[in-house]
Amino acid sequence: MLRFVRWAAAVAAGLLVAGCSSGSSGGGGDEGKASSGQPSAATSAATGSAALPASLTAQKLDWSRCKATSDSAAPGDEWRCATLKVPLDWSKPDGETIGLALIRAQASGGSGKRIGSLLFNFGGPGGSGVSTMPYYASTVSALRERYDLVSWDPRGVGASEGIRCRSDKDIQSAESIDATPDTAAEETAYFQDAAAFGKGCEKAAGTLIAHVSTTDTARDMDLMRQVLGDAKMHYFGISYGTELGGVYAHLFPKKVGRLILDAVVDPTADSVGQEKNQAAGFQRALDDYLKSTGQDPEQGSQKIGDLLKRLDASPLPTSSGRKLTQTLAVTGIVLPLYSQDSWPTLTSALKAAEEGDGSELLSLADQYNERDSSGHYGTTTHSQRVISCLDDKERPTLAETKKRLAEFEKISPVFGDFLGWDSAGWCHDWPVAGQWDTPEVSAPGAAPVLLVGNTGDPATPYEGARKMADELGKGVGVELTWKGEGHGAYGSGSDCVDSTVNAYLLDGTVPKDGKVCS
Repeated sequence: MLRFVRWAAAVAAGLLVAGCSSGSSGGGGDEGKASSGQPSAATSAATGSAALPASLTAQKLDWSRCKATSDSAAPGDEWRCATLKVPLDWSKPDGETIGLALIRAQASGGSGKRIGSLLFNFGGPGGSGVSTMPYYASTVSALRERYDLVSWDPRGVGASEGIRCRSDKDIQSAESIDATPDTAAEETAYFQDAAAFGKGCEKAAGTLIAHVSTTDTARDMDLMRQVLGDAKMHYFGISYGTELGGVYAHLFPKKVGRLILDAVVDPTADSVGQEKNQAAGFQRALDDYLKSTGQDPEQGSQKIGDLLKRLDASPLPTSSGRKLTQTLAVTGIVLPLYSQDSWPTLTSALKAAEEGDGSELLSLADQYNERDSSGHYGTTTHSQRVISCLDDKERPTLAETKKRLAEFEKISPVFGDFLGWDSAGWCHDWPVAGQWDTPEVSAPGAAPVLLVGNTGDPATPYEGARKMADELGKGVGVELTWKGEGHGAYGSGSDCVDSTVNAYLLDGTVPKDGKVCS
């Protein structure tokens, strides 16, 4: 299965160069309203209108040297890790708890300059903040002078009760499943595989599978704020992290401090709408790439489409002995589109594939799928699916999907077919119901929230920033546009973007809504 909103895409693309998924229902902004739009037994406890138990709010974090994990080495001496205790079920704050893994580097400028903690979520959903934060720290080094840099593995992710739905052997076996089925037999295999994945997640997660929603994580964030000793939430959200930030602002508008949302998810789109947005975004990025190589976008897309059709019938050999399937090729094409610096890598991989060698595209797909040289896969996509399928109500049927395919293919001749089918397979026969059609992000009374949209963003098209600003409400959402390429804007080479964001976070300077950095 494919899902193209991914964690910390800017970080992933940077490692590649070095060689290494929703709208407001239009309801009120009542601080105690659950973002699912439904009454919640946890309302008073979650929002602070009734005190949480001292066992949660008075806990002392035991910060100690971070250890290496199976997926990453131990970070440097400046980093410390701890575990925060949160309720498994926010409707029962006195009940069973789970542990969330946190990482922190304290402010470097001394106590006199310190503003507080700055929390980071790098997206996904499903990305590990504990493993990503040390890599991203150099990008935000100017912010560390006045903030403690803090991130965490959200519930169901990594060291926070991370969910693994399949073994490495089963993941590799599933790579042979056609993600754009052409026959009844392929359709059956596709949906059987989707259902089996859901059953694997349910078996692995147990009761946790019903308590990993974005709303749950937003409530975890506010407890984190209290335990860290901050009166206000200062937050940097990227990609899916912008949706999480919007949900937080809706639930706790009076606790909003300085929130920066970069690579903004459109909160007015349901799950199928998000797939359409991404089809348009990735096609736009591919067109820009093709223009940069001197090709006509329509002809270049046709050439890539013809390659994918050939791969559907006959996968290419690779130096590893594995085959480059059509689905793996699409995944390999997607990764370099996250960063303009990676476009030459895409040129080389496509040229090799045209000449009959799928090795380079397979290597790109493996990086995207977190597969190492030993055949071990990461679990980001597992957590991503568990979280997004608990969030999203929509469960498109086979018949509904087939009716939409022509529309998807019109939006993108290269990616439309894959994303159209993905809308049906992603949460097919999922063991728990979704919570919302679109997230509620209205936040009347909140402090200004800065939203950064990138006109060339493939995964979260820039139109989402304006829609998030409108949904947050007048005087709250402030849009900054960068005319650039790649997923996200901050730290991508624009002094205008970086200085505007730094002034907002460090000095509280709010730019004029609609400012453009070219």
